[in-house]
Amino acid sequence: MDWSFLENKEWEPLDIHSGHDYPSGALSNFAPHPFVIDGVECASMEGFLQALKFSNPEMQKEVCKLVGRAAKAKGSKKNWKQTRILYWQGQEIKRDSQEYQDLLDRAYDALSQNEGFKKALLASGNAVLTHSIGRRKESETILTAGEFCSRLTAIRQRLKEEQKKELKNAKNLEIGRAH
Repeated sequence: MDWSFLENKEWEPLDIHSGHDYPSGALSNFAPHPFVIDGVECASMEGFLQALKFSNPEMQKEVCKLVGRAAKAKGSKKNWKQTRILYWQGQEIKRDSQEYQDLLDRAYDALSQNEGFKKALLASGNAVLTHSIGRRKESETILTAGEFCSRLTAIRQRLKEEQKKELKNAKNLEIGRAH
């Protein structure tokens, strides 16, 4: 069997971490990629995630404005793990619920509109996205490594498909002009 495909660097893992080179560091939740979800402006995904630990919607808006370590520090003192209850816009959300997963999907969809994030995600090529510093149990973290990497991988696939459609449409338009 020909194993030469393993030499293709595109398939190597890309460990996402805020301290790593591009595109890894730019894909971190700590990266300053602004987006809007449900009318709330978020400066980074970390700001949004940490805001979920606060029951007060006004405090959530303030935490959403934070980036990186400042966001992480703001939410680090909140004890949500025992109850596994988080909040969004005044509503309680159970950490292990489908409602929570749907909220994460909406947040990452909103983030995927940010041009800098899109560019970094597409720059990851076909690399297997990993997050070695991420926790794996829902009871220990607001976003598991699996929840994180699977969403990025799905968004990257969608962006690639959109690019293919745009390229095909551009080619068809070009062919139409030539006739």
